[in-house]
Amino acid sequence: MGAWQRNIELSKEDMLSFHAVFACVSIISKDIGKLPLELRKKDGSVWVKTKDKDLPFFEKPNHFQTMQQFIEYYMVSKLTRGNTYVLKLRNAYGKIEQLIVLNADNITPLISDAGEVFYRIGIDKLAQQQESIVLPASEIIHDRWNCLYHPLVGISPIAACGLAAGQGVAIQKYGAKFFNNNGRPSGILTMPGKISESDAKTIKEAWESNYSGENVGKTAVLGGDVKYIAMAMPAADAQMLEQHKWSAEICCSVFSVPPWKIAISGIPQGQKAEDMERIYLNSCLQSLIEAIENCFDAAFDLKKIGYEVFLDLETLLRMDSISQMNFYSLGVQRGIISPNEARARFNYKPTAGGDTPYMQQQNYSLEAIAKRDAKDDPFSSSSGGKSQGGDDGADSK
Repeated sequence: MGAWQRNIELSKEDMLSFHAVFACVSIISKDIGKLPLELRKKDGSVWVKTKDKDLPFFEKPNHFQTMQQFIEYYMVSKLTRGNTYVLKLRNAYGKIEQLIVLNADNITPLISDAGEVFYRIGIDKLAQQQESIVLPASEIIHDRWNCLYHPLVGISPIAACGLAAGQGVAIQKYGAKFFNNNGRPSGILTMPGKISESDAKTIKEAWESNYSGENVGKTAVLGGDVKYIAMAMPAADAQMLEQHKWSAEICCSVFSVPPWKIAISGIPQGQKAEDMERIYLNSCLQSLIEAIENCFDAAFDLKKIGYEVFLDLETLLRMDSISQMNFYSLGVQRGIISPNEARARFNYKPTAGGDTPYMQQQNYSLEAIAKRDAKDDPFSSSSGGKSQGGDDGADSK
């Protein structure tokens, strides 16, 4: 309140300069950007990767970005602006050949009297837009979140952590000035009797120019009973680091990023790194990943032609070799996947006899157990109808 009158302004650039906001935006965009975007079709009940010559942009989205760069910029726009606008750039024959993430600051959603949605696009030379135009919603993929005021207007998490980010930036600037002054608090010059305002100003300016900043440490010669009294550091300044950490934790909570992911704190005691990664995936990344998949499925009517888009989550575990080995070993032991399928995940060649899932001999299907239990004597032997462990009239030996 009253920030405008006091010339206090917090731009997105200022808030992004706060390390916690920058780190949250960076780590989320990079983690999602490293997930391969795959076009898949259903083969029976299984989704398998596929390619379609009519959908070339799923391999290379445009002429200046790789798919990883495209998804990273896609997420940066959504995280910092609350909205991502992707233009379907068509060729002379009307076919979509490129996907380009537009500058969200140059896009304005419009609604006609009939309720139809349009988008006004500003000048964007990468998108081959030399002048402002209005396009129907069918030409734009609009991914947004936190639509608190209008279903077509998303709001960035930065809006909720603006004050915390501003406080963090202010603390950093204060710390920089403090240490530029050689880490010394300010003080008071005193002298007996009264002095005029002009003399006091002259003495102050001379002292600051000669003995502050880079000149701290020089020998001061004082005359006329002038004394310098250093001011003690207030308690609030002594707690600057705690305040700075608190500001960073607020930013993390808004972005749903665990503080340990950006090195603000350590992993909570008693928690496994694998469990914490799963919490990060479920609470922070999953909603964003699902939104990308659903937006692309809807934008190209993929489900009508038997396709869907998936972001491959296995890449998140690529560096965690122990978790990967445990995961696939358990899958082989339970007969879910074959040994060669597991070997392929580690880039090992297949072995003879490894194409079939295996199960231990003592395991029986539920159907077989149900047939056994339907008998009058479920535990009789299959050969002579004698009970297992019983006798047939002969003396036991």
